[in-house]
Amino acid sequence: MTCSCSNAIYDLIIIGGGPAGLSAGIYGARARLKTAVLEKAAVGGQAFTTREIVNFPGFKSTSGPELMKTIAAHAKEFGTEVIKADVTEIDLSGEIKVITTKKGQQYQTRAVILAPGSQPRLLNIPGEKAMRGNGVSYCATCDAEFYSDLDVVVVGNGDAAIEEAMYITKYARKVTIIVIHDEGVVDCNKASAEKAFNNPKIEFVWNSVLNEIKGKGEVESVVIKNLKTGELTEQVAHGVFIYVGMIPGTAFLQGQVELDERGYIVANEQMETSVEGVFAAGDARVKYLRQVVTAANDGAIAAVSAEKYLEEEQSFKEEVVNAEKPVLLTFWSPASQESIDLASRLEVLNTAAGGQYKIVKVDVSRKKRVAQKYNVTQIPTVLWLEKGDLKMQLSGVTEDSGLKAQLNL
Repeated sequence: MTCSCSNAIYDLIIIGGGPAGLSAGIYGARARLKTAVLEKAAVGGQAFTTREIVNFPGFKSTSGPELMKTIAAHAKEFGTEVIKADVTEIDLSGEIKVITTKKGQQYQTRAVILAPGSQPRLLNIPGEKAMRGNGVSYCATCDAEFYSDLDVVVVGNGDAAIEEAMYITKYARKVTIIVIHDEGVVDCNKASAEKAFNNPKIEFVWNSVLNEIKGKGEVESVVIKNLKTGELTEQVAHGVFIYVGMIPGTAFLQGQVELDERGYIVANEQMETSVEGVFAAGDARVKYLRQVVTAANDGAIAAVSAEKYLEEEQSFKEEVVNAEKPVLLTFWSPASQESIDLASRLEVLNTAAGGQYKIVKVDVSRKKRVAQKYNVTQIPTVLWLEKGDLKMQLSGVTEDSGLKAQLNL
């Protein structure tokens, strides 16, 4: 890619301004990294559309917009730039990553955190798109109050569907849950299922799917198809809430980082992706629980990992790649006395030989990336490098005579 970027190179760019991205922004800027968050829509992501949040630590009850505005202000106070931009392309192949937006703007950065979030999966049935926002919704806490004393249909049987259906009963007269499974079978947690089964306002329609949404300008009725008989039944409904999963916003990452079969970003506990210098956080990564609090957790870890990455890269460049002398990269650990002794003897031997090498010690308990870079699995290990290129690897050689012979000391 030919970059028509500005001269400014960021230390860290975060793609996505939801709770994961904003939390990463707080940690990145606080670490004195030149940090920017790129967000294509309202800052706050899906959380911004949630009317009530009652499980974020420190907030007994708050709204999504209120919480996200508070977190965004926090990030900005530390110096995070929040830029409205729709990222359409990204080049992660070089040391400097290049990000391109829909308007053709390009940004350069040394590290990237991918936090693009996810969007509700559509049923793609007649009437769904035409009446989205006019009776068709994907967020009960956003829209449930508009259906006071009215009849509502919920599609889905996972945790989100069942729990949101129960929330809707605070307002609606009746909530019909359409479930694809046999009677009594749902995919949510047992506690929520039991509450839903015992809720007098909830009615289940089993072995069925939503076939069509009807109405003139807004929802008036739905057509339900029984999967076993093929029978179509029309039922009065004033609102339809759909919970059939989410789609990660990772289309622009195809071929750039490792994704799973559903399109979620694969990352380890340090939020590291398959590409060096690229991290992932929030709902778009493979994870067990997708909540505002876990997204914020991801963002914090990703930013700290990015900071460590940049620190190690800079240190390695200054101490090893740009060194005037050949370098003996000595891998040691506080838990290995043998490695400590070897590092000490290398210093003595090198001094006696006129200091022909620069000796750089790497504590593998703190700087694992350098060890991974050169596939070092045994401690102690010594690498002979010139301008970062490997000339020789010594593993298991601890006698002075062997060291002198192989390193010409």
